Amino acid sequence: MNKTFSACLFVLSLSFTVLPAQATDLTVMTFNIWGGGANADKPVDETVAVIKAVNPDIIGMQETRVEPENCTAESCAAAGESVAAKIAEKLGYHYYDQKKSNVALWANAVLSRYPIGKATSNDLGVEIDVEGRKVAVFNIHLTDYPYQPYQLLNIEYGAAPYLKTGEEAVAAAKAARGPALDLLESDLKELSGADAAFLFGDFNEPSHRDWTAEAVATKLQPLVVPYPTTTRIEAAGFVDLFRAKNTDVVAKPGFTWTPTSEPTATDDHHDRIDFTFGRARNLVVVEADIVGEKAPEADIVVTPWPSDHRASMARVQF
Repeated sequence: MNKTFSACLFVLSLSFTVLPAQATDLTVMTFNIWGGGANADKPVDETVAVIKAVNPDIIGMQETRVEPENCTAESCAAAGESVAAKIAEKLGYHYYDQKKSNVALWANAVLSRYPIGKATSNDLGVEIDVEGRKVAVFNIHLTDYPYQPYQLLNIEYGAAPYLKTGEEAVAAAKAARGPALDLLESDLKELSGADAAFLFGDFNEPSHRDWTAEAVATKLQPLVVPYPTTTRIEAAGFVDLFRAKNTDVVAKPGFTWTPTSEPTATDDHHDRIDFTFGRARNLVVVEADIVGEKAPEADIVVTPWPSDHRASMARVQF
């Protein structure tokens, strides 16, 4: 072989090896679907319409089954069949019903336009093949009792005692949701080699990034509370996708709970408790929005609205 030609081939091969891998672009979404609308006697097509408005690649859904009539703050077991399969069929997506019973799940399912692989031991996560890249997806639904915002605001919810300080709220939140996070931590290790990991869920606990001094000064929140669930998840290397793109909590509170009451209601408190988290090398949050029934509460508006939660979506690259 001609030496000059051989040298050119060698240089050319080096130039290819230093090119960065093509970025993966994904749109993700978390959505508590309230029984697919069944708890408000709404057809599942309304839930499908919400998802189509976002056109996500991967969705973490909670409450795919209905709340029974005898649901109380202390005890509320899901009833009926999951609507995940029906929604997936209408969208042309793959789906996985998370059927195990534990403190981190309440009628959860993962939907994806990409093939879904094995599930983790506690059923909190699945592996998804995104065009040859391994993506770990976790989807949780944490207990809503006791609910610390209500405890701090003297809003009656079951027999939960009222609280006065941020320290008391943190302790109560750790006791309520710490066991579920222990299960999540175990499952995260099983898919630790993934190219990217995403965590979705209805946490039933606000973020430490929302109950800040700025939020207190503008009366969005009653006091500063370093909520432990989001703090622990960020310590595991995850990024709060919505807050990463919308850093001003006053300008963009992003409330997902609840479109069923007015902000002035004295028997409720609006907050952001539905989250999309991501973890990957060179993760870029391109867009992050709230999906709901009207502006300005929602960036993406869909009517009629089928759920008692707004959804949260994000478009990312890694």
